[in-house]
Amino acid sequence: AVAGVDRDPDLVHMEIQDPSGGYRYITCQIQNCSDKTMTVQFAGGTDRDSLTVQDDYIFLQTTSANRTKYYVSYRRNGFVQMKLPKYALPKDLQIISTDENQVFVAVQEWYQTDTYNLYQSDPQGVYYSILLENVRSTKQPEENVLIDILEVRGVKGVFLANQKIDGKVTTLITYNKGRDWDFLNPPDIDMNGKPTNCKPPDCYLHLHLRWADNPYVSGTVHTKDTAPGLIMGAGNLGSQLVEYKEEMYITSDCGNTWRQVFEEEHHILYLDHGGVIVAIKDTSIPLKILKFSIDEGQTWSTHNFTSTSVFVDGLLSEPGDETLVMTKIYFILLRSAIDLVKIFRSFEWQSTQNFKKLTVRCFDVQGDRCIMGQQRSFRKRKITSWCIKGRSFTSALTSKVCECVNSDFLCDYGFERSAPLKPESSKCFADFWFNPEAPPEDCVLGQAYTSSTGYRKVISNVCEGGVDLQQNLAQHMCPLIAPKGLQISIREETLAIKPGEDITFIVRQEQGDVLNTKYQVDLGDGFKAIYVNLTMTGEPIRHHYENPGIYRVSVKAENVAGHDEAVVFVQVNSPLQALNLEVVPVVGRNQEVNLTAIILPKNPNLTVFYWWIGNNLQPLLTLESFLVTKFAETGDIRVTVQASCGSSMLQDSKVVHVFDNFHVLALKFTKHLDTYNPDIPEWREDIGRVVTRLLAKETNVPEETLMTVVKPGLPTTADLHVLLPANQPKRKRSVTSDKVTRAMSVWLGQSSSSFAVIILPLSLSVVLFCISDSQRIGGGSGYWAIVILFVICLVAVGAFILYKFKRQ
Repeated sequence: AVAGVDRDPDLVHMEIQDPSGGYRYITCQIQNCSDKTMTVQFAGGTDRDSLTVQDDYIFLQTTSANRTKYYVSYRRNGFVQMKLPKYALPKDLQIISTDENQVFVAVQEWYQTDTYNLYQSDPQGVYYSILLENVRSTKQPEENVLIDILEVRGVKGVFLANQKIDGKVTTLITYNKGRDWDFLNPPDIDMNGKPTNCKPPDCYLHLHLRWADNPYVSGTVHTKDTAPGLIMGAGNLGSQLVEYKEEMYITSDCGNTWRQVFEEEHHILYLDHGGVIVAIKDTSIPLKILKFSIDEGQTWSTHNFTSTSVFVDGLLSEPGDETLVMTKIYFILLRSAIDLVKIFRSFEWQSTQNFKKLTVRCFDVQGDRCIMGQQRSFRKRKITSWCIKGRSFTSALTSKVCECVNSDFLCDYGFERSAPLKPESSKCFADFWFNPEAPPEDCVLGQAYTSSTGYRKVISNVCEGGVDLQQNLAQHMCPLIAPKGLQISIREETLAIKPGEDITFIVRQEQGDVLNTKYQVDLGDGFKAIYVNLTMTGEPIRHHYENPGIYRVSVKAENVAGHDEAVVFVQVNSPLQALNLEVVPVVGRNQEVNLTAIILPKNPNLTVFYWWIGNNLQPLLTLESFLVTKFAETGDIRVTVQASCGSSMLQDSKVVHVFDNFHVLALKFTKHLDTYNPDIPEWREDIGRVVTRLLAKETNVPEETLMTVVKPGLPTTADLHVLLPANQPKRKRSVTSDKVTRAMSVWLGQSSSSFAVIILPLSLSVVLFCISDSQRIGGGSGYWAIVILFVICLVAVGAFILYKFKRQ
C-alpha cells in the first residue's frame, strides 16, 4: 500500500507485508523501485494501514501486548515515540491537522467510547498537551471515524468543536489554536426580526460539524481561504445541539456575532471571494429556484435557474470560487444534465471607491482584537456596491503585531490547566506523574537542557513583548543517565523458529544515555559480544541456531550511572511430524484413565497439549504428554488432543466407551512376537482386530461385545475387554457348552491359569501367546467362562495348533 508522497516527488513511501505476516515501512525511488533498492525506514514491524505521510511528518504505529505505541518522524529524521500524557492509554489516534509546523491529534483514551480528546504538539510532533476534552465522534461505514472539529479557513488559529459531556453536545470556538474555548454568542433576533430570547449562560448557538458524503456539497459549515472571517453553518439555538434542527446562521467577523438567514439547511457556495453567496435548499423534492446574497447574507434575492423543477444534487464553482461561474449538478428523471450558468453580469468592474478598509474585521468572543498575536486589516466591498472583486483580488491589507498576553501561551507537556474554559483564572500545574526538573530522555552527557516553566508559546503566534510566561528558564547540565526501558524484540515477531533459520534481534532503549553505554549481548548458544551505540544506530543483530533447544537471549546495558537488562527466550524446534492419541478404548465410570499423546519427533521443546473431553469447549492444558482423568457418565465420549510446538500444531481424536460393568482379560504373547512388533499404533490396531474377530468367531460371542487392545512397548501384551450389555439376552446352551461351563468354573476357582497357543501366520512364523486369568471388574457368570475357555480354540490368519494346556 502506498502511504503518501514525499516532498521529493520521486520518493515513494510504502507499507509492505513481509513473509512472517507483519508489515514494514520502506521507501524507494519511483524510477527504480525493486527489492534491492528499497530502504527500511523503521526497524520493527508496523500495524497495517497505520503509515501516514503528511506535510513534514510521517506517522506510524505498533501494537504489542494489547498496547499501541505511536511514532513520528519530523522532516524525514529518525522516528521518535509520540509523548502523550502518561496515562492517556489511547485506543485510537486520528491526525486532525499538520499545518504551520505542529500536529493536532484527536485521541480516544481508555475510558472513552464516542468522544476524543484534542491534543496539540510541539514543532517536532513529539510532545503533546491537551486542548479540549470529550470532542464528539461518529463512526461511519467501513470503520471510518469522524471527529466533530473544524478548522475555520481564512483566519489562522480559529477552530470549531462540538463537545459532548453527559450526553449533551455544545459547540465551542477557539481563536488561539485551542488554548481557550468559549461558546458561540446567539443572535438577539431571528431572521424575521423577532427576539430569540436566547440568553447566555443558559442558551447559545450550536452548529453541526458534519462532513458531506456528496463531493459537490461542502458539509454543514462553510468557510473559505478566499473569504476570511465568513462562516455559514447549520444548527440551532438552545442549551445543546439538536440533531435534526438545522437552521442556517452566518457570521462575517470570525464567529463573534451571528445572524439567522434560513429556517432550513441549504447547500452553500461562495463566489467571487465570498462577495456572492449562493444557497439552495437541501431537500428531496425538485427545485427550480436558488437564492443569492451580495451583502454577506443580510439580504437575499432569488433566481430561476430552470423552467422545470429538478432534483438538485449539489453545487460547485468552476474554475474556482474567485469567479462568478457556477455549475449546478442536478438529475432529471433517469438521466443527468449539467447546466453552466453565468450570473450577476450587471456587476461593475472593481475600482477603489467600491471598497472600504475594515481595520479589525475579526476579533474573538472576548472582544480581543488580536488573533494569534496580531491585528489584521482586510478589504471589504461596500454593501452598496455591485462590483466584481475578480480573480486577482486579495482581502488582506495590513497587520500589526500585538503585545503578548497570558492567552498567547498554553500548557507545556506534562502540565494541565485546572479550568480550560476560564482563560484568565486558570494556571498550568504539573501532572502528578511528571517531574519538571527531570532531564529529558534524550539528554546527552555534557549538553545542557532547560526545565519547563509549565508554559509554551502557541505555535505561529507572532506576539512580541508584554507577558512572557517562559522567562526565567533554568539551565541544567545533562547528567549521565542510567539506561532504562531496555527492550529486545525479534523482527520476525516469532519466538519459535526452525534449526538453521535466520532470526533478527532488535534492541531499543526508551531512556538513558546511549553514547556512554556498553551493551553486552548473549545469544545463549555461546555467541557473546559487546556493542557501543547499539540502540542509537538501530543496528540489528542477525543470527541462526543450528541445533534444537531453548536459548536465553539477553542484553545488558550498563554505564557508570546504572544498568538495565532485557531477556527473551527463543525456541528452536523441528516441526511436529506426527501425533497419535493412545487411550484405553473401554473404561469404567469414575475410574482413572491415562490419556497419552505420542508425538514425533520425540521430546520437542516446550510442547503444549490441549485436551478436549466430550463436548467441553474449554480445553485442559498440560506441558506433559499425558493426562489422567475420569468419566462421570456412561456412553461414547470423544477425546481430542492438540499438540502445539512453535508454529506447528497437530491433532488426533479417539472415542472412549464408558461402561458400568465389563471384564478385562490380560493377554501375554511369547517373546517371539516382539521381533515382529514395530511398536506403532497401526500395527497394534491391526493385531487387536484380528484377535477380536477370531475370538468372536470361535466362541459365538457377538464381536461388538469384545475388544482387544494391544499395549504400546515391549514385551507385547494386550487386554481383552469383555463388555456387559445392560440387557443381555439369554442364550440356548448345548451339552458341550454345559461341560465347558463346569470346567471353567473349576478353572476360575484356582489361583492362576495359563494357556499357551501356537499361531502359524501366513508368513509361516511361529508365534505364541498366553491367556492368563483376569480380575473381575463387573458381574459375570458361566457365560463368560465359556468365552475364556474358548480362547484356546483360536484360529489365526493361517493354521492353528493346540500346543499345551497347563494348570498350576
